[in-house]
Amino acid sequence: MSMLWTSDALVAAMDGRPLGQLPQGITGISIDSRTLKPGEAFFAIKGETMDGHDFATAATKAGAGVLVVAQGRLPALGRLTAPMIVVPDVLEAMVKLGVAARARTKAKIIAVTGSVGKTTTKEALRHVLAAQAKVHVSDKSFNNHWGVPLTLARMPEDCDYAVFEIGMNHPGEIRPLVRMVRPHIALITIIAPAHLGFFRNLDEIAKAKAEIFEGVVRGGAALLNRDDPRSRLLGKMAREAGIEHLYGFGENTRATYRLMNCVLDADHSIMTAKIAGQEVVARIGAPGRHIAQNALAVLGVVHLAGADVARAAQALGDLAPERGRGQRHVLAHPEGPFTLIDESYNANPTSMKAALDLLATTPVSGDGRRIAVLGDMLELGSHSAKLHAALANFVTDANVDVAFLGGPEMRALTDALPSDVAVEHRDSADELKPMLLDAIRPGDVVMVKSSKGIGFSRLVEAMLKTFPAQRVGQPDI
Repeated sequence: MSMLWTSDALVAAMDGRPLGQLPQGITGISIDSRTLKPGEAFFAIKGETMDGHDFATAATKAGAGVLVVAQGRLPALGRLTAPMIVVPDVLEAMVKLGVAARARTKAKIIAVTGSVGKTTTKEALRHVLAAQAKVHVSDKSFNNHWGVPLTLARMPEDCDYAVFEIGMNHPGEIRPLVRMVRPHIALITIIAPAHLGFFRNLDEIAKAKAEIFEGVVRGGAALLNRDDPRSRLLGKMAREAGIEHLYGFGENTRATYRLMNCVLDADHSIMTAKIAGQEVVARIGAPGRHIAQNALAVLGVVHLAGADVARAAQALGDLAPERGRGQRHVLAHPEGPFTLIDESYNANPTSMKAALDLLATTPVSGDGRRIAVLGDMLELGSHSAKLHAALANFVTDANVDVAFLGGPEMRALTDALPSDVAVEHRDSADELKPMLLDAIRPGDVVMVKSSKGIGFSRLVEAMLKTFPAQRVGQPDI
């Protein structure tokens, strides 16, 4: 495996103090002793609930090439003889290393934020760019105060493109992260009522997301969703941040990257788009209109980054939904197969509508029904009851036959749904589980959606455990 950092470069970047005989270099960076690979550096970061220094021995046994530890915890490490780099603060040292990684790279840097679709868009960019170049992308949803510097520090010196997801719950959180990343291209997917409990309104969310413009390098570009009502506000803030190259994507006639037509199917979409004046037709392997909108943004970023748009459009054909973000399973009920759509990773009103639209376009068979399994949308504050009740229109439009609702906030939707939708409400996922497993019939389509903290992924796991997979992928029922 190639060397990511020499030990000399590590020590210099972090202003660290070497202790013991350091290796020539390290092959990777880990903050988790359970997944650490031999030859990697282990950064003993102190989190809210755990301190990495408590796992230094485990990291050494797992083959860590070097430990990065805090000066103040050195006495507690006792007789541990592993090579170390000692620093005042481990997280701050990783930030310094991330800044050094950004300084040494010649890669085209892309930063993605937005209320909905950040991770899906980031993963789609990984997919299409990896088909034509060496690309480095943040792992999972590593988009916060430790995830972003960790992703930077892991960036190979010789990559061609790097894609960073940048998230926030409160104002001021994006600013320090994007100033580390210093992107050439900043993309905002859409502004939606996610984390609305921490903001007065959507304009405040837009202003917090617009912090991403402050880190864009001189001569860089911003890409905005022209179908978003707040695109005008975002454009104004981009210009105030000094961005001269401002582009849009969407169905709006003002969009540089314009969606001309989209044919939706149960397991894919066909998109016709104008990319800087050129017509591009792309088959998108992951279904849903929201995915097509994300794919349009991806092609816009590819064009702005100077990559091959035609090859990227072709690569979209085998784009697959991820776990918790639309992944499909065809499961074997004793009397016949049914389809499970796993949208359990997270939820807000905009992503709820997208998931219900996806349920609506998925065909049932025989006497099958459309079953929506919906859990609370968190962090909506005083707007929560109103926004949960407003989901009733989306449920009705999706022709949902049965709704299993979980969590205290979902009571508002229970009361708002019409009588022709069969509804069961319980306060938790665990209380819903036996009812849901007993209710499933062959031919059904079951879609699970909730905020991550509600734990509806356990319902997905229960169905996968109870009903064996007939085939993972597109349904054939």
